[in-house]
Amino acid sequence: MSVQTTLLANGLTIVTENMEHIESVSLSAWVRSGSRNEKISEHGVAHMLEHMAFKGTHGRTAREIAEQVENVGGDVNAATSLETTSYYARMLKDDVALGIDILHDILTNSTIEGGELKREKHVVLQEIGASKDTPEDMVFEQFQSAAFHDQALGRPIMGTPDSVNSFQPGDLRGYLDSHYHGPNMLLSCAGAVKHDEMLKLASDGFGEFSPVVPEEAENAKYMGGEYLEKRDLMEAQIVMGFEGRAYQARDFYASQLLATIMGGGMSSRLFQEIREKRGLCYSVYAFHWGFSDTGTFGIHSATGEEDIRELIPVIVDELKRAAQTISIEETDRARAQIRAHLLMSTESPAARAGQNARQLLLFGRIISNDELMERLNAISPERIRDLAERMFFDTTPTIAAIGPIEGVPNQTQMMEMLNRG
Repeated sequence: MSVQTTLLANGLTIVTENMEHIESVSLSAWVRSGSRNEKISEHGVAHMLEHMAFKGTHGRTAREIAEQVENVGGDVNAATSLETTSYYARMLKDDVALGIDILHDILTNSTIEGGELKREKHVVLQEIGASKDTPEDMVFEQFQSAAFHDQALGRPIMGTPDSVNSFQPGDLRGYLDSHYHGPNMLLSCAGAVKHDEMLKLASDGFGEFSPVVPEEAENAKYMGGEYLEKRDLMEAQIVMGFEGRAYQARDFYASQLLATIMGGGMSSRLFQEIREKRGLCYSVYAFHWGFSDTGTFGIHSATGEEDIRELIPVIVDELKRAAQTISIEETDRARAQIRAHLLMSTESPAARAGQNARQLLLFGRIISNDELMERLNAISPERIRDLAERMFFDTTPTIAAIGPIEGVPNQTQMMEMLNRG
């Protein structure tokens, strides 16, 4: 496999990775702009713009976009996150020119027509409603909101019913004009692709974007907080967590190892102690989310009301033990898990295109799997224990819970349980 990159005159990067024995190509256009780049009056506009991109251009109707892609067996999609928006097309290698043309068309020629916007608002409102009907989705949303209170990084990606209903076509065009600039964008292609051919297909169209460097999002500040909502559910959905580490922070990879050791699989500390030994819940796991300037480390669990009073103290005890007893065996096992996940998750063209795009947007270069493993191998158990001590006991906790929450501690009680009262 070979990765090649070219920086166009307008600042947009084109990256390709040729994968032998692959008959398809995954194409993805990435924008370093997501929901955290929105002003409060724009809340949800990045997600709405992603939806509207497929609702017709000056050269194609929404139906024609869908039919032209599916006539050759391809597919298109898009996604909005807190920090990026991405548009995907997957085609057989003979149809790459069509995929590039459609991506360019939807990014530069979308009509964003009022009637279509009105209909799509209704679709997004249904999407928001569906998420509110899913307690596990909602508890993560509220956890993020409590951790980054009154900041763009803490606001729901989809917006609110009020913000979505307020959008006019000009709001979407204004956001597009402000953020979809060459230095903020990247075209990533992987599979049966040759770099020179991709440059010929994409350079002219994608070279049209403005070369002006867009305004950066405001720095986020982890605050910590609480959200407790009583609902008539069989199980309480609970997320408790702390300030994590940014992608480029020294302790980012140590944080990934710590999350794997604590709750990254069936051999993890939380799974073994809480589910296998005590039977207190069906699901428990740990996670670490990195962002460009901060992060969150958390533990999710779901359990019945009768087990909450025992569950939370056990989790806290495991956090305390982590700062004292993480072993080389656990560290090696976590490294092996991350390595296997890394290699398995990048066997498809779509995964390779996505990883290359994210690395270039975050680090400005491609980081090889060997280099990633060197970074992980350099992290000792002592360093992870030190990180656990600082992460769990030197930052303000965040707690979010939805369901039968009697027995779930509030933030003050959590601090007392962590001996930080």
